[in-house]
Amino acid sequence: YEPWTPAAVADAPPSVSIFEAIARRDILMFHPYESFDPVVRFVEEAANDPAVLAIKQILYRTSRDSRIIAALQRAARSGKQVTALVELKARFDEARNIEWAEALERAGVQVIYGIQRLKTHAKICLIIRREAAGIRRYVHFGTGNYNEQTARVYSDIGWMTCREDYGADASAFFNMITGRTQPVRFRRLTAAPLGLRARLLELIRDEEQRALAGQPARIWAKVNSLADPEIISALYDASRAGVQIELSVRGLCCLRPGVRGLSENITVTSVIDRYLEHARIFLFHRGGDESVFIASADWMPRNLDRRIELM
Repeated sequence: YEPWTPAAVADAPPSVSIFEAIARRDILMFHPYESFDPVVRFVEEAANDPAVLAIKQILYRTSRDSRIIAALQRAARSGKQVTALVELKARFDEARNIEWAEALERAGVQVIYGIQRLKTHAKICLIIRREAAGIRRYVHFGTGNYNEQTARVYSDIGWMTCREDYGADASAFFNMITGRTQPVRFRRLTAAPLGLRARLLELIRDEEQRALAGQPARIWAKVNSLADPEIISALYDASRAGVQIELSVRGLCCLRPGVRGLSENITVTSVIDRYLEHARIFLFHRGGDESVFIASADWMPRNLDRRIELM
C-alpha cells in the first residue's frame, strides 16, 4: 500500500490548548484516518499544565516507546496525583505491561492491577483541572488502546468531552475500579459486567416492540466479534418482528443471517482491508430519536460477563 498520512483533527489544532479546544466543543476522531496526536497531546499537556490536579487512565496495551507513559511519569514526578490501571493479562503484552507498571510505580504513579477475576478492557482517561470557574473534568473515551503504533493501523473511534455528566460518570467509574466506592448508577455510561448486557438487550427489545407496533425499527452495529448466545437470540427475535438489522463484524460471527423466518432482516458484512477494523459502534433507531454508542466491548460472553468494559 502507498502510505496514507492521517488528516489533522480540525477541532484540535496544535496552536490551541487541547483543553481549550475541548471546552469549545466535543471532539470526535476516527483513527487512523484522523491523527491520534490529539490523544497524546491530551495526556502530555495535562502532565505539563500546573492547573491539572489529577490524571486517571486505563492502560491495556501501549507502544514500546510510549509518549503517554512518559507523560504520566512526568506528571507524577511534578507532584500531580496520577493513577494508572495496568492490565497485566493483556494477551501477548504481559511482559511489557509488567515493565511499564514497575516504571510507573518508580516515578510515583499509583498503579492498580485490576479487579480479581476480571480483565480490565475499558478505554478511558480522566483529567481533573482547576479553572477560574471551579474544578472541571475532561474525559477521553475510546474503542482502541492508548498505543501510538497500533493507532496507525487500527480503525477506532475516540471522543473527548468536558460535559458534566460524563465527567461525573468517569470519576465514579475510577472510584469503583480502584476500590474507593461500591458500584453506582451512572448517568451516561454503562459498564460490564454490571449492566452492559442488560442495557444492550433492553435496546434490542425496544426496537422489536416498535416493529411489532408497526413503527420503523432499525439496528446498526459494528463489532469485532459476535458470539454471545443471548444477544444473538434477541437479534433473531427482533428480525422476526421486522427490525432491519445491519451488522459489520470483522471476525468471529456466530449469527447466521438471511435464514427465512429467522434472520431474513439481518445482513452481516465483514470488512477486510488495509486497516484492522477495531471500532465498536452501535445505533438504535428508537422511533427516529436515534441513539448512538461507542464501546470497548464486543458482543461476546467474555466481554459482557468477564471483563470491565464501558459503553
